[in-house]
This record gives sequence, structure tokens and C-alpha cells, in this order.
Amino acid sequence: MFTTLFLAAQAAQPQGGSMMGPILMMVAIFAIMWLFMIRPQQQKQKKIRQFQNSLETGTKVVTSGGIYGVVKHINDEKNTLDLEIARGVVIQVDRTSVFADINASLATQTK
Repeated sequence: MFTTLFLAAQAAQPQGGSMMGPILMMVAIFAIMWLFMIRPQQQKQKKIRQFQNSLETGTKVVTSGGIYGVVKHINDEKNTLDLEIARGVVIQVDRTSVFADINASLATQTK
């Protein structure tokens, strides 16, 4: 019985089969993943970096920790920002921890 199953399995496989089919399938899967997952994430990161580099004094922002504040001072040497989170309360945060402009995010939420 085992030998008949073995012979039937060998007969079902094409002899001298090409490896192009599986390779093309893997390339197609990677291309689809890149198109729908990796590329949009790269574009989003690029927009965030552009926003962080274009920050100015007086901009209302949200940090990655959820702290809302207004940019009071930008230190380019240390790559930090001074944020006023309440009247007279100023904290120093890393520039890369700022992710959103409050005015822009509120405008998109009300639409």
C-alpha cells in the first residue's frame, strides 16, 4: 500500500519542473506587501519628520505622551523644545516626541 501511494505521488509531480512559479509568487507577495503596508508607513513617517522640522514658536502641538502644549522655544543644538503646558508651566521635550499640530487635527475631526 505504501509503495502504491509513493508511486502515485511521484506520478502526480511534473518531472523537471520549473522553479519560476514559486519564485514569481514570492516576488508578487512581497510587492503587494510593499505597496499596501511598507510604502504608506514610510510616507507617514516622512510627513511627521517634515512637520517636526518645520516647527515654529507659537505652534500648538501634541506629544507622543499625550501632552498638549504651545512651543515656546526651539533648541536646535540639543534637538529639544520648550512647551508651555499651562500658564507659567514650561517643560522641555525631545523634538521627535512631537507628532501633531492641534489646529490641523481639530480641523480634520470637525469635517
